[in-house]
Amino acid sequence: MINITLPDGSIRQYDNGVSAYEIALSISEGLARNVFAAMVNDEMWDIVRPIHDDAKVRLITWNDDEGKHVFWHSSAHLMAEAIELLYPGVKFGIGPSIETGFYYDVDFLDYTISSDDFKKIEDKMVELAAGKQAVIRKEISKSDAVSYFEKKGDEYKLELIQSLEDGTITFYQSGDFVDLCRGPHLPSMGFIKAIKLLNLAGAYWRGDEKRKQLTRIYGVTFPKKKELDEYLLLLEEAKKRDHRKLGKEMELFTFSPKVGIGLPIWLPKGAALRERLENFLKKVQKEYGYQQVICPHIGHVELYKTSGHYQKYGADSFRPITTPQEGEEFFLKPMNCPHHCEIYANKPHSYKDLPLRIAEFGTVYRYEQSGELHGLTRVRGFTQDDAHIFCTPEQLEDEFCKVIDIVLYILKTLEFDEFTAQISLRDTENRDKYIGSDENWEKAESAIINAAKKRNLKTFIEIGEAAFYGPKLDFMVKDAIGRKWQLGTIQVDYNLPERFELEYIGSDNLKYRPVMIHRAPFGSMERFVAVLIEHTEGNFPLWLTPNQAIILPISEKYQQYAEDVCKKLSQMDIRVTIDDRSEKTGKKIRDAELQKIPYMIIVGEKEMNENTLSIRQHRVGDLGSMTVETFTTLINDKIKELLSV
Repeated sequence: MINITLPDGSIRQYDNGVSAYEIALSISEGLARNVFAAMVNDEMWDIVRPIHDDAKVRLITWNDDEGKHVFWHSSAHLMAEAIELLYPGVKFGIGPSIETGFYYDVDFLDYTISSDDFKKIEDKMVELAAGKQAVIRKEISKSDAVSYFEKKGDEYKLELIQSLEDGTITFYQSGDFVDLCRGPHLPSMGFIKAIKLLNLAGAYWRGDEKRKQLTRIYGVTFPKKKELDEYLLLLEEAKKRDHRKLGKEMELFTFSPKVGIGLPIWLPKGAALRERLENFLKKVQKEYGYQQVICPHIGHVELYKTSGHYQKYGADSFRPITTPQEGEEFFLKPMNCPHHCEIYANKPHSYKDLPLRIAEFGTVYRYEQSGELHGLTRVRGFTQDDAHIFCTPEQLEDEFCKVIDIVLYILKTLEFDEFTAQISLRDTENRDKYIGSDENWEKAESAIINAAKKRNLKTFIEIGEAAFYGPKLDFMVKDAIGRKWQLGTIQVDYNLPERFELEYIGSDNLKYRPVMIHRAPFGSMERFVAVLIEHTEGNFPLWLTPNQAIILPISEKYQQYAEDVCKKLSQMDIRVTIDDRSEKTGKKIRDAELQKIPYMIIVGEKEMNENTLSIRQHRVGDLGSMTVETFTTLINDKIKELLSV
């Protein structure tokens, strides 16, 4: 007999070799019908895989995030099986689950594939799933795995096998389709009831632009048709909110192939909006004792070798910039922190100088793969709302809590009401990914966990998601339609101060290393603005929106009065424009609604004679007549309310 510990702490005894499915069945038949996989001692297992030792077991269903990923990973295999039947001889790259759904990279050889073929593939997937074919796991030797894919002629799988250790390789088979895979998978494809292929894209094999471009097909599946229908409605809503579409319509930003892909250009309205966001954060930072700095956009290669960024991110950086001086190389700045370390090192410091808080809206550059670029959310040049705090170990926890307070204020002000905090720790079994001593890592991780508890944050832990120099706290925000985004981040770092030999003199006149906190409440200006556009559907808060009001004269006779009103409001710091087109008032109102301008000021004979304004609010309607002074008070009171959360 073996002891199985369940999540509630209860311990049950079962025969050696019991499966997670049998454990579920012993609890209830209903549970057994809905279990997809199991977490066995923190490792995901297939539900029919026998357990031979005492273990902690958690049963995984569709309601668990892990369950959805098992479901979608299995769906990727189902799609590959359907494709292989429809297009014999095709070759397969990788087919993982993603945040919602899955994809598979396929070499279609001489076949032509387009979205017109999706229905045919979907129908074949439905047919295969209806057969309720079992998914079978097989452990296989490396030589047998190589032999199988050599015979099949799939060079992509052969390349993947080369990096695997003998004794760790598994195949999964459903029907006649066999795939190299770690698993786990659904016990049967019969769980998959609703299927939709979404789009296709090009994807270079292993992300290398010098390798062959494969066809990446994206899809999503659900256990019930109702869930698929709801998801497709969500996709339609997301299309309406797409920041690329709204950003163009609202004239916020653009891209130019002559400037370079992935390099955003901020137009006047977007630049002004971004400036207001920056000023908003600068005001908060000033209250917390931050000082602004400005650093160059490039740095000597030795700077990034010292920091470790060259070794860890050199492949993701733009190529070095060489100068006429032999051997001299510079990099476009991939991170602001090495520059800020040099600012700290500019002069000696005492413990009385700490904490030192320096902030910069610093533009950095990363050479993202062209296929991964996406509007403002994934770019090659972006500006981080970066700051670095240099403090004593005794000050660390309190300083970390203060940064959490800043992030919480920003999220509340901008009405991101739903969020969780991800505590990202290192993977202790893969230490080559990180720099620094175990002692420093343990101290840094403890500080983050304690600070999060002090601020009563709803947290979850992700192993292996830490930065290479330290653990971090990432804020995972839900937008208005329920999508998750990673925005603000706070990181603890004992390692860069060591690499840069930063010091301060303690009260005992001895030298000590400061601790470094990296923080970016927005994350990056580009990504934050993109998420904000989609969260608000372009209906920005009144204090932030490009135009707070637009004046609509009902004819040319009232143009001068409109200009007088515009001048008065501008003098009172109201952002206002005039629509002086020769169009009917109804069309002007409709256009202002489309531009998402909060207030429309309609002026005609009555308003001119009475020296008043007729006010209409976006998405609300007519607010009646009022004076310029009353309207100004209305706007200022609203802004004060929005900023005093």
